[in-house]
Amino acid sequence: MPDILPRRRLLAASAAALPALLAIAGCRSAEVFAGPDPLAGRPPLSRDVITLQAVIAAEQAMIALYQVAVHGDPRPTGRARGLEGLLAQHRQHLGQLVARLILPSGEPSASFSPSTSPSAAPTTGPGRVTIAQLRAAERASATNLVRRLVTVPPDLAQLFASIAASDATHAVALGG
Repeated sequence: MPDILPRRRLLAASAAALPALLAIAGCRSAEVFAGPDPLAGRPPLSRDVITLQAVIAAEQAMIALYQVAVHGDPRPTGRARGLEGLLAQHRQHLGQLVARLILPSGEPSASFSPSTSPSAAPTTGPGRVTIAQLRAAERASATNLVRRLVTVPPDLAQLFASIAASDATHAVALGG
């Protein structure tokens, strides 16, 4: 048992001394080790993570647009009730997208919540969004997602394709 303690101290001291030894030798750790330089700081986010963040932001904008459409009309109408179902589907899409997003600890990220503020949503007046705007937004979203299919891994491509199909269906349901 007394033999283990010095080994642990030796390993800890070796690990702590490695950066100093590399600095003295004038080497970067990337020159000694294969792969990213562990001493150079946090690596940049991958293209897939950046793409996923962009799709999440677009889904949040869609949710905000629907929230204005549903809640912007002070009197309850059949239109608002019908749009609530589409809004619920977009919230499900957002949940699925956010579940795929994995950021390194300490990485700053935007707040991804289904209750996005509608302040950034384009409107035709105070608290008013037309069906034509929703239809155009759904079509644009479907097109954007389909364009991204070839640049993402298969699991994300499958999710993007599913959401794009749903968005295209929403456009048809909205009368397009």
